[in-house]
Amino acid sequence: MLEEIKNLLVSELNIENPDDITMEASLGNDLGINSLELADLVLLCEEKFNIEIDDEDLRELITVGDVVNYLEKKLG
Repeated sequence: MLEEIKNLLVSELNIENPDDITMEASLGNDLGINSLELADLVLLCEEKFNIEIDDEDLRELITVGDVVNYLEKKLG
């Protein structure tokens, strides 16, 4: 799942260095993702994995690991 998220971040959100994308990396502070880009990431994940991510859950998605764990739980 980490690799799939990494691919989305690099190809769709133009994160330049894939090595920066770790489970511990903060979406905002470490990767520079703003709220619009987070919304894009959510839409991409919803389309790719055919799931719905609740708006309330967005506050919990702070790190790449949070996104990976959230998606793994949703797809469980």
